[in-house]
Amino acid sequence: MITGVKLNIRKGRLGKSMTDDAAEFTSSLEFDKYLFEADIKCNFAHTLMLKEEKIIDEKIADKILGALIQLEEEGYESLEFDHSVEDIHMAVENYVTDLIGSDAGFMHTAKSRNDQVATDIRLALRKKVLELEKAILEFIKELLDLASEHTETIFVGYTHLQHAQPLTFGHHLMAYAQSLKRDYQRLKDTYKRINLNPLGSAAMATTTFPINRELTTKLLGFDEYLENSMDGVSARDFIGETVFDLSMLSSNLSKMAEEMILWSSYEFRLVEIGDDFSSTSSIMPQKKNPDVAEIARAKSTIASGELFTILSILKAIPFTYNRDLQEITPHLWNAYENTYDVLKIMTSMISSIKFNKERALYLANRNFATATDLADLIVKEKSIPFRIAHKIVGRVVSEAIGGDVDIKDIDTEFIDKIAEELDIDNLGLDDDLIQNALDPVLNVKLRKVPGGPAPEMVKIAIKHLNDFISDELSNE
Repeated sequence: MITGVKLNIRKGRLGKSMTDDAAEFTSSLEFDKYLFEADIKCNFAHTLMLKEEKIIDEKIADKILGALIQLEEEGYESLEFDHSVEDIHMAVENYVTDLIGSDAGFMHTAKSRNDQVATDIRLALRKKVLELEKAILEFIKELLDLASEHTETIFVGYTHLQHAQPLTFGHHLMAYAQSLKRDYQRLKDTYKRINLNPLGSAAMATTTFPINRELTTKLLGFDEYLENSMDGVSARDFIGETVFDLSMLSSNLSKMAEEMILWSSYEFRLVEIGDDFSSTSSIMPQKKNPDVAEIARAKSTIASGELFTILSILKAIPFTYNRDLQEITPHLWNAYENTYDVLKIMTSMISSIKFNKERALYLANRNFATATDLADLIVKEKSIPFRIAHKIVGRVVSEAIGGDVDIKDIDTEFIDKIAEELDIDNLGLDDDLIQNALDPVLNVKLRKVPGGPAPEMVKIAIKHLNDFISDELSNE
C-alpha cells in the first residue's frame, strides 16, 4: 500500500505545475471553510452508497469512512493547505490519502468535483438558511413582545415623511413584524429549491457505474435528486434566489434602522436607543449618536451588491460547469454573513429602545392628522360625496394653519364659514362630534377593520403572528 501520497491531478494530463501566482489566483480555499462539514458528509454518503451497491470493496470503503469520521472529529484545522491544493475537496482527499494510502482514490469513483461542489454548496447553504430563519423568528418574537406593550400608545403615522393619520406604536411595530414574516416565508420557499441533490451528475453526463441516487438523496437529507445531470452541476439559480431573499430582508432591516435614526433625533424625540448601541462625539460631549443603526443601515446594502455580482456572473456562462461558478460562492457567503449580523444586532438594538409616549401623543394632536376623520364625519352625517367633504376639510386645515387656529378650536361655526365660501350649504355639525372626530385617541379606537390600528385589532394580529411562530417552531 502506498502511503503519504499527496493528490496532484495535474500530473496525468499536464506536464507542468501551475505557477504560485496562478495557483493562488484560481484557489477557492479562502472561502471553502464554509464547505468543510458538507464535503465530509458528501464524501461519506457517496462512499457508503458505493459500498452498499458493491461498486467498491467493503473493506476499502470502511477505511475511507473511518478516515472521514476522524477528520470530522479533528476539525478543519487538521487539514494542510498550500497553493498546490486547489480547494477543500482536494484537501479532504489528501487527508484521507495520508491515513489510508492510495485506496483513498476509490472515494472518487463515479463522482466528479463538479457534482461534489454543487452538492456541498447546497448542504452548507441549507444549514445557513435554517439558522437565518430561526433568527428571523426570534426578531419577530421580540417585536411582538414590544408591540404588546404599546397597543394603546398613540403615535402619528407618516406618508411622504409628513403627518398622515394617527395609529399606535404597537401597530407600527407590527408592520415590521409582518414584513419579516414574508422574509421568513421567502427563505422557507427558497429552501425547497436548495434542498435538491445534484450528486450523481458527475462531471456532466452521470456515470456508467450503477450508482444509487435515491440512497445518497436519503442519506444527505435532500427532498429529491435533480433529474438532469447538466443542470445538476451548473445550476446556481438557488444561490441567486437566496441572495435576493437576503437583499429583501436587508432592505426591510435598513428601513427599520432608518426610522430608529430619525425618531431618536431631537426633532422627533420619539425613541431613545440604549446606551450600549450608541456612541458619543469626540468633540461634542452632548452627543448620543445612533452608530449601530447607522452601520446596520450601511451594511444592509451589501447583499444587494452581491446579488448584482452573482447575476452578472451567471448570465453569460454556458452549460455546464465553468470555473466562473467558483467565484459565485464567496459573494453568497459574504451576503449571508453581513445580513445575519445586521439581523442579530437589529434584534438586540430595537429591544433596547424606550418609547416617548408623551411626545408621541403631543405630535398626534398637532398638524391635523385626524383631518380624514372629519371628512368622513361630514360624509356620514350629511350624505355629501367624499370629494366635496375632502375639499371642505382641506380648506378648514388651510385656514386654521394660516390663522393660527388650534385644532381644539375647530367648531361648527368655523366649518360652516368655510362651506359658505365654497358655495356649500351650512353643515350644522354637532361640536362634540367634530371634536370626537379630531381626537386621535378616539380616532384610533374606531379603526376596528381587520389589519387596522385599533388596540383590539392589533392584539388579534399579535396573537395570529405568535401562533404562526409557535407552529413554525413546532414543525422544525
